[in-house]
Order: sequence, then structure tokens, then C-alpha cells
Amino acid sequence: MITSITGELDSSTTLRVLCVARHIYLSEHIARFFNELGLETSYGMGLDEAVVLARNFAPQVVVCDYDLLATLSLEAWESDELLSRTPIIAVSLTRRPTEVHLLDVNGIAGFLYLPTLEPAVAYRILNAAAARNAIRLSAPSLSLSPFKESPLESRIS
Repeated sequence: MITSITGELDSSTTLRVLCVARHIYLSEHIARFFNELGLETSYGMGLDEAVVLARNFAPQVVVCDYDLLATLSLEAWESDELLSRTPIIAVSLTRRPTEVHLLDVNGIAGFLYLPTLEPAVAYRILNAAAARNAIRLSAPSLSLSPFKESPLESRIS
């Protein structure tokens, strides 16, 4: 079951968040929480459904149940062109951020503890993750070949 909830804010300014958990009820609960903050949310159950849903929804951030991330292989996720470049925020109803294991941190853009989560904290973490994903740097086109002088060498001589 794949479902979408749209916030009341203009979609051009609303952050798109894909919410994924082990159970559809938990996915829906997480999506409703973020939707009430004014975010556009879509939700699904499990990683396979997340891959399918992401193609149509194009999330800027994925909020995923921490226990789902910790217990399943992310191979399908890592090989998906869109999801492999989308920041993942782990969310938990039971595990506090201080209880996170160091091995679980790799590849996770942030952690949210839902029972005590304040909107300002959620916005800060989600916006930081989305902004980090949106920034694209392009290298300047400098042609520094070993057979030509570099700009630095021409100033020195």
C-alpha cells in the first residue's frame, strides 16, 4: 500500500519527505507527523516499496524507521539511482539518538527521536539534509597541463 499526504503549503516551497517503516501504520504515523508540520509526505512499508514510490514522488529527504534501517540490507536502495542520492534521516519511537550505535551512523544524515521531537529541530535537520543534497558544485574549467605554465607559476617568474 503506497499512499501520499499533501500539506496545505504551496508545493514549490514544500519539502517532499518519503516516510518508510516496517509497518504501514507506523509509516502513516510518521508521515502524518511531518505533514502536520506543513511538509508534503508520501509513505510506504519496507524498502522495496520505498524504491517504487520514490520514482513518482521524487523525495528530497527520506525519513526511515531506524529499526528497519538496522535490520535489512540496503542493497536495493543503494543501487537505485534516485534513492542512493537522497539523504536518509533515521526516526525512532523507542531509540534515543544517544543510543545509536557507531556502525549505524554510516550513510545516515540525521536521527530524530519522535516522542520528544520539536518542530524547530525537525525543520533544522530536514532542511540541512535537503540542502546538502541540492548543492551541486562544478569545477572551474582550468586547463593546467604539465606542458603549460600554471597561473601561479606565471606570477612567480
